[in-house]
Amino acid sequence: MQAATLPPLREDLRLHEAAAGKDGAPAWSIQDPVTNRFFRIGWLEFECLLRWPGDPEQIARDIAATTPLAADKALVEDFARFLVQHHLVRPSPEGVDKLAAQASAPGWGHWRWWLHHYLFVRIPLVRPDRWLARLLPFVRPLCSAPGLAAIALASLLGIVLVARQWDAFTHGVMDILTPSGILGFLLALVISKTFHELGHAFVSTHHGVRVAHMGVAFVVLWPMLYTDTSESWRLRSPRQRLAISSAGVAVEMALAGLSTLAWALLSDGPLRQAMLYLATTGWVLSLALNASPFMRFDGYFIVSDLLDFPNLHERSGAVARAWLRRTLLGLNEPDPEPVTPRQRRALVGFALFTWLYRLVVFLGIAVAVYLMFFKVLGIFLFAVEVVWFIVRPFWSEIAVWRKRWGEVLPGRKFLLWAVLLAALGIAAVPWALDVEAPAVAHPARQHAIYGPFAARVTAGHPAGAVVAGSPLVQFEAPDLQARETRTEASVRALRQHLTGLVADERGREQQPVSTERLREQLAEAQSILEETGRLQIAADFDGHWVDLDPTVHPGTWVGTRNQLGVLIDPSRWVIEAYVEQRQVDRIQVGASARFRPHRQWSSVDAQVIGIDPARSQKLAHALLDARHGGPIATQPGERQAVPVESLYRVRLSLAEPLPALREMRGSVSIQAQRQSPAAQFLKATAAVLVRESGF
Repeated sequence: MQAATLPPLREDLRLHEAAAGKDGAPAWSIQDPVTNRFFRIGWLEFECLLRWPGDPEQIARDIAATTPLAADKALVEDFARFLVQHHLVRPSPEGVDKLAAQASAPGWGHWRWWLHHYLFVRIPLVRPDRWLARLLPFVRPLCSAPGLAAIALASLLGIVLVARQWDAFTHGVMDILTPSGILGFLLALVISKTFHELGHAFVSTHHGVRVAHMGVAFVVLWPMLYTDTSESWRLRSPRQRLAISSAGVAVEMALAGLSTLAWALLSDGPLRQAMLYLATTGWVLSLALNASPFMRFDGYFIVSDLLDFPNLHERSGAVARAWLRRTLLGLNEPDPEPVTPRQRRALVGFALFTWLYRLVVFLGIAVAVYLMFFKVLGIFLFAVEVVWFIVRPFWSEIAVWRKRWGEVLPGRKFLLWAVLLAALGIAAVPWALDVEAPAVAHPARQHAIYGPFAARVTAGHPAGAVVAGSPLVQFEAPDLQARETRTEASVRALRQHLTGLVADERGREQQPVSTERLREQLAEAQSILEETGRLQIAADFDGHWVDLDPTVHPGTWVGTRNQLGVLIDPSRWVIEAYVEQRQVDRIQVGASARFRPHRQWSSVDAQVIGIDPARSQKLAHALLDARHGGPIATQPGERQAVPVESLYRVRLSLAEPLPALREMRGSVSIQAQRQSPAAQFLKATAAVLVRESGF
């Protein structure tokens, strides 16, 4: 920046008095009416504007002489660079050429525009000032103290009533996973977000803030409604800005609370299901997404207004980068703004957590983008997402480190290289890492007992311990008894008839026919005898007779589909674990393991006795299904749930029985072959690439 002259300011800029800072220093906001952006400035910058343009050195001397501010030429030039960077000054001839080049850049009809803007693009749809002002008198009573109290009480009552019907509520939530449920959820999402944005708009209008426009924003091609409330920075009161920032979440939660009450009061039907969709959409998204301060959603602006700390992400990130350069590189890097040690710790912690949070979110978005499109386009968009949001910020900071590498002391360089080499060594060393997998333990022998055929129960063993050979259930079959009587009579008659034919010379011709009929009747008698033996079901082994059908008692007719009970041998237990594809090759038959029941600290020794050669096509145990609170994500199958990920079933035997009679959910830790973390990562990456390539 040349010291001779400063570029003149744009004539269309507007200056608004802003709320004073926490230290009591006055503040102002510069409004750019073209972009409708606001830039907060302090007292020093305001004094610079009063003397603008001119010689930076002369401006600094005049400020130092007439005000208590400590100004110098460098500070004035820094402010000038800020104004130039944000196009708040009249452009120079070079600037005009640059703006012309930007104006001639490819528009939305060109593929290059979509490459740069598909991550985020806004489409203004309406200018709502007039109809917001007309509808505001009708909406204002809802925002009064009595209105808010009534909504809060209704929401609380709805929560209490739902708690008394929690099973029915959660069962209804599971219906969202169906195609019709997903459609209803998306419709509820549109309604909820519309009310959300209207909340911002009405509160802004109430406080005299113009809503420039409302429209649709596409975040990675996902549509989202938005409301431009950028002029709220004109307000001097932080409480008013806080009201505007929190209005969307408040309205969405109010809608969720009233929908919860409506669901609890309505009878089953489409309207009740619609209220369920609105309630779950409002509660989950408002609390889990919008309330997060780590993305530029409502939670971020709420925290910024509560702390009266605008541009929280940018300022905390700048402080954290300066801290990293001092801590890791030992550079003489001053803080970008004056902060106390306590503020520095808070800002650095917030920035680090924000970076980690965004890393997880952006990786999830990248995977979702890949899955939403066909493979070639999905891979391309995945790469753009990763490069833009993850690689580019990281590489920008690394570029700064490389540029200033000469300023790093030799001892610090040695320490950094040592840490890097140590990290690489740790990643390359094959550690003895056990394989963890969800599992279900159950008795090795458990027989479900069903009715043999259509028969009537005559007696049954009570639930409890039984010994081998003990009758469990006894039946009678009147039809079978009648068949037995007829068959016995027919056998006696045929035998007498054959005896008479032997004494009659003319009867020899009839002997073959009668003999064949007798043979058929004897076979029928044997069949009846076998079926009669099935009228009593005895225990095959010592065990426990459990899970008896309470509706079955003497005199009850049962069929082959009626489960009468389960015979369990609790003396020997086995485990069925489901191991990820990338880990199954590290497990061998005979490997030792430990089984830990769910929500218990104790564990039991186990041993691998079998590994399935192919991936599991079904999940036989509902206890492990995520839809029932288990750890394995599934999708509906024809008869049983199908695991989403590639899992292999591993069977293990327990060294000692568990003190239970039912199957028990838990986790198993299996001793596996040594493998380095780097090898695990490369192997998992290769597996994904091979699977997704279609080979």
